[in-house]
Amino acid sequence: MHDTDRLELLGLEVACVIGDLPEERGREQRLLVDVTLACDLSAAGASDALSDTVDYAALAETIRASLRTARCHMIERAAECVARVCLGNTRVRSARVRVEKQGAVPGLRAAAVTVTRERGGASV
Repeated sequence: MHDTDRLELLGLEVACVIGDLPEERGREQRLLVDVTLACDLSAAGASDALSDTVDYAALAETIRASLRTARCHMIERAAECVARVCLGNTRVRSARVRVEKQGAVPGLRAAAVTVTRERGGASV
């Protein structure tokens, strides 16, 4: 087991309904999602085979679909949703998820949350 192995998805753009205000519920907004996964990458490093690792293209699409379906009110909920998707892959031991919502408040570039979740429900 390689405890320091990390696979990262950086700057995943997701257009989805997000927000608690009535004017936000009827339109899509853009979220930026960063994910850092703790998983053993040694098998894929040796075999050079996609089947020995986390398919990050497939994971990105699953994250997008999940957020589009979830229609979250809060970015905190969106981050939890992404973490659950990531931990649904048995290769992933923990997931650090950052969700950024640009233009959430006038005069503020972005609001963001970061959560870390481990297999078995523990949070860090």
